[in-house]
Amino acid sequence: MMPSGSEILVILFVVLLLFGGKQLPKIARNIGKGIHELQKATKDIKREIDLDAIDPNEKNNKKGSDNLKG
Repeated sequence: MMPSGSEILVILFVVLLLFGGKQLPKIARNIGKGIHELQKATKDIKREIDLDAIDPNEKNNKKGSDNLKG
C-alpha cells in the first residue's frame, strides 16, 4: 500500500529535521546513484538470462574449447 500525500509530507518533514537542509542534496544524490546502480545490475541480469535462454549451450561450448586449448 502506497503512502498518501500527507504521509509523504510528514516523512519529508522528519527527514528534514533529522538531516538538515544542507545534507538533503547529498542524500538525494546518493539515493539516485544507488537507484541507477540497481537498475544497471537488473539490466545486466536480464541480459544474461536472455542470453542463456537463446543459447544455453554457448557457455558450455566456450568452456569445452578452453579445455581443448590448454
